[in-house]
Amino acid sequence: MRTTVGIIGAGPAGLLLARLLHRAGIESVVLEGRDRDYVEQRQRAGILEQGTVDVLRAAGAGDRMDREGLRHDGIELRFDRRRHRVDFPALTGGRSVTVYAQTEVCKDLIALRLEEGGPLLFEAEALAVEGAQSDRPRVAFRHQGREDVLECDYVVGCDGFRGVARSAFPAGVSRVFERSYPYAWLGILADVAPSHDELVYARHERGFALLSMRSPAVSRLYLQVPAGTEAGAWSDEAVWDELERRLETDDGWRLERGPVTQKSVTPMRSFVHEPMRHGRLFLAGDAAHIVPPTGAKGLNLAVGDVVTLARALAHERRTGSPELLDAYSATCLRRIWQAERFSYDMTTLLHRAPDATGFDARLQLARLERIASSRAAGTDLAEAYTGFPLG
Repeated sequence: MRTTVGIIGAGPAGLLLARLLHRAGIESVVLEGRDRDYVEQRQRAGILEQGTVDVLRAAGAGDRMDREGLRHDGIELRFDRRRHRVDFPALTGGRSVTVYAQTEVCKDLIALRLEEGGPLLFEAEALAVEGAQSDRPRVAFRHQGREDVLECDYVVGCDGFRGVARSAFPAGVSRVFERSYPYAWLGILADVAPSHDELVYARHERGFALLSMRSPAVSRLYLQVPAGTEAGAWSDEAVWDELERRLETDDGWRLERGPVTQKSVTPMRSFVHEPMRHGRLFLAGDAAHIVPPTGAKGLNLAVGDVVTLARALAHERRTGSPELLDAYSATCLRRIWQAERFSYDMTTLLHRAPDATGFDARLQLARLERIASSRAAGTDLAEAYTGFPLG
């Protein structure tokens, strides 16, 4: 099998890259190790930055998002039983975010790929990337019980943190920067209307809590728990009780409860692999970087990567110049490190560390008070939350 761009992974990064390349007239093949149902059902991110929304619309993949997505013009910070709203449009010149689950983004892009695009092979397990520094890199893969090879001009690893693409980088080339956090998120999906019309980020002495949503009828909520916690260790009632404690306010606000349909634990870590290119092999999305979910940056960083790469590939095709491809890693990493910084800041601002002292707690409250009282501090948060420039 032969193509111009071989894409490993049919998550949002791989699917959107294939869509952008298709629109630019560049051939690609997408290999995905899981089946279609798995890709369309795995719960991940749900917050789309303004730039991500704009890209999906421009790619012809925004119709259902515009009908069903929930535009949010702010978030609420809670601390000391008080509430403070961060108004995004007022602080950013009109930017907002949209609540639209990653599963739905994938469904939309898969449908478009199968209708208008090139090959998308499910249950096609990538085994190795070979010849990354040659003119004809290859992806060895297994599909329908048979081993095969995809020959490409370029290979893009959108295959996540545990994928094979990053392992093709020689040890002497790779540089890894990472941090693990001593806490995790216990998350639930519940069949109940959200108790607030925007996301609520709560800093509490017992730990962080987040009130989010997937639709007007489905709530998504999280609790900070110790790292290594098993989801089954918490009963549904215990989760609701703890959410109620951490989200409580002095103005009579109430948390509505409902049937829990899913419960899971998300570990918290920061990770960056440099560089993001080796020869004709490129990394994008979680294959290159992980952020703690507090800043809602994971999916949006992946979009930034593939927009930058698609633009570079189109430029090379149009002009013959490799200039933008050569700059891919450095261009992406500037945005990635800003997102890593913001995600770390949000995480340490709102979570209680196991060894936290009274001094640490007072610093958190002082930082929150600053955001609530200073337009400059609020603007810094709003600009980062709604998205750094793409490319």
